[in-house]
Amino acid sequence: MIVRIMGEGQVEVADGHFPELNKLDDELLAEMESGDEAGFRRTLGALLDAVRRLGTPLPDDALEPSELILPAPDAGLDEVREMLSDDGLIPG
Repeated sequence: MIVRIMGEGQVEVADGHFPELNKLDDELLAEMESGDEAGFRRTLGALLDAVRRLGTPLPDDALEPSELILPAPDAGLDEVREMLSDDGLIPG
């Protein structure tokens, strides 16, 4: 799946990595619902780091459609809330 991190670019992440990413997404959602700003910051950073670590960066000149768009590392709670679906940031 092609994943875009806003402000950074795209990476291709194999489907087998999504259980790990979904676990972090669930934690992020719980922290957002409880208003845990520190936990939200920590988990958002961990989620984006995992995408970078597990994914293969696409060249800057690649024009692939992103199947999933994640917020920038400095995104606020309200900005991320607007990006959420019923499943969180990552479907599944």
